[in-house]
Amino acid sequence: MESSDTITEEVCREDDVGDGQLLEVMVAGYPVLLVRNRREFRALGSKCPHYGAPLSKGVLRGERLRCPWHGACFNIRTGDIEEYPALDCIPCFKVTVEDGKVFITAKKKDLESSQRVKDTSRRCLLNKNTMLLLGGGVAALVCAETLRQEGFTGRIIMATKEKHVPYDKSKLSKEMDLKAEDIYLRKPEFLQARGIEFWTEKEAVSVDFQKQKVCFMDGSSQKYHQLLIATGSHSGFLKVPGADLQNICTLQTPEESSKILELATGKNLVIVGASFIGMEVAAFLSDRAGTISVVEREQFPFQHALGPQVGGVAMKMLQNKGVKFHMKTELCELKGKDGKVAEAVLANGEKLPADVVVVGIGSIPSSAFLNGTSIARDAKGAILVDLHMQTNIPKVFAAGDVVTFPVALLGGDRSSIHHQQVAEAHGRCAALNMLGRGEELHTVPYFWSTLLGKSIRYAGCGKGYTDTVVKGSLEQQKFLIFYIRDGHVTAAASLDCDPMVSLIAEVLYVGKQISKEEAEACDIGSITSLAQS
Repeated sequence: MESSDTITEEVCREDDVGDGQLLEVMVAGYPVLLVRNRREFRALGSKCPHYGAPLSKGVLRGERLRCPWHGACFNIRTGDIEEYPALDCIPCFKVTVEDGKVFITAKKKDLESSQRVKDTSRRCLLNKNTMLLLGGGVAALVCAETLRQEGFTGRIIMATKEKHVPYDKSKLSKEMDLKAEDIYLRKPEFLQARGIEFWTEKEAVSVDFQKQKVCFMDGSSQKYHQLLIATGSHSGFLKVPGADLQNICTLQTPEESSKILELATGKNLVIVGASFIGMEVAAFLSDRAGTISVVEREQFPFQHALGPQVGGVAMKMLQNKGVKFHMKTELCELKGKDGKVAEAVLANGEKLPADVVVVGIGSIPSSAFLNGTSIARDAKGAILVDLHMQTNIPKVFAAGDVVTFPVALLGGDRSSIHHQQVAEAHGRCAALNMLGRGEELHTVPYFWSTLLGKSIRYAGCGKGYTDTVVKGSLEQQKFLIFYIRDGHVTAAASLDCDPMVSLIAEVLYVGKQISKEEAEACDIGSITSLAQS
């Protein structure tokens, strides 16, 4: 007999669902995902816990289901998360088949929520081991949560110079009208309940690796048994006359996002750099600022990351909203009035009215506090790690934007990849290796950029690509583009072609090579067959 909070409902007939099919069905008015895999039925939460994408539109390979929007992966047998950027799992429901009819049994509270938080161990005061995690972003957060999920009962400290618990940094430039609390990934109470100490406004200034001790800006220090360095990166600085005037902003915190929105509304905005941050700020403020001018030394936005074809499409989208682009030139001076910026002077002699300037150039690893130590870093200051996220110093790991790591899609060459999903994968891998699990990093980088309600999705690593194959139409803003290196696809980007990038991410994840000829031979409608092969 059913308890009052448990519901069983017939959802379809057995032959309504083919093998490998994803079908959204309703149970007591709530959507549930029904999956048929190798003739067996599974029922799961229907929405990705990240941003609520419909998982029925996702990509299924074996027991792994990949979200169509941002590439998070879930195991259809357990609902457990297997790839980020989502942090949580999805609920699973019981499926029975009787007389050719399919029934789902579920608790009402599980139907109401599209996510399930993994169980964790508790802090045990008898365990004197201390894991010290420097940084308050997703790499450190996932590391802390993974340590608890995997049974670590010692002390976990996250120390950050930020004022806030970890938040969704990708929204700072995409949704600038949100408060910090609106974008928190975890509430303070969540961390507290799991025995994760979170120290805000606590900036590390030095590390003594021999004594296993970190010193902080406030004069305090903390010893550790194992250390994670996940201090992220920061924006480049303007080196032009007038760079010290007021109302020149970078965008790295919720406070800076709010400040830019307030200063730019109805005013003249100049954005230096047509990177993801610069372009997303221009898009968000396109109907709020008085005028917007983007200054960029390359010919197209995103030129190094996505190439001229995608950059050209993005540029047209924003030009249609009145954004002015000043390409193949540089800012050479900022002039002020009463201490505030008033005018931007370009290298080509143009002068732009500027009530506020947003700087989105370069990205520098936040590792200066390691100067003078023996930790291995590259010429830019990024920490060198192996596939275990281990540095050259025992018991010291590093993750996220501050590292350079071997990338499988680059034949094992090192690269720094500043994506949220990559930082989370690093954090998990570091945690497992802090626990001695011998886990190697295995992930396909995945990111997205949102402009005027449209999302450009990207998976893989196209660094050093020499050719592209375009499917669909760049002009109609509906396309899939393959990036080719040494005759094979190493990355793909799309606009309005879901779930193609997720599908290609899954192909690259299993190590299958897609040749340039295969990319050229398929059309957008038949890429599914490419993955099945």
